[in-house]
Amino acid sequence: MLSEEEKEELKAELVQLEDEITTLRQVLSAKERHLVEIKQKLGMNLMNELKQNFSKSWHDMQTTTAYKKTHETLSHAGQKATAAFSNVGTAISKKFGDMSYSIRHSISMPAMRNSPTFKSFEERVETTVTSLKTKVGGNNHGGGSFEEVLSSTAQASAQSASGGPRQAEEELQC
Repeated sequence: MLSEEEKEELKAELVQLEDEITTLRQVLSAKERHLVEIKQKLGMNLMNELKQNFSKSWHDMQTTTAYKKTHETLSHAGQKATAAFSNVGTAISKKFGDMSYSIRHSISMPAMRNSPTFKSFEERVETTVTSLKTKVGGNNHGGGSFEEVLSSTAQASAQSASGGPRQAEEELQC
């Protein structure tokens, strides 16, 4: 417990501290007003300060080791991904080119037409066409030969080109 004398001393110290804090607040407020006046005279405003702070922060971040390592890693990964996509695109183009050549020459080359690869491709096309006809509601569920499928596709293309999309839609709805 505190004595009466100690309590009085502490109360006096408390009043003195509160007065000092009030004085410091007044001085700080006056200095802040003076700072604002100087900035206005120099043409500085809040937006300029924010830009400067952002630029400095961005520059500081770019100079960190972590940023540099991450940038190098992502750059290297991007180069590898670009090369991989290029290789995949080249392979796909080559495959389609080979397939196109195979289809164009299969009619005139019976040996190629009888190859397992072509037979497999032909079966897949027939299965797909049959499936599509079933879903659309066509009458021919028997599949048909590859020539019939190509002929049917050519006729449908010719009809849609001459009659437009409206006629093709009406034919599908029948």
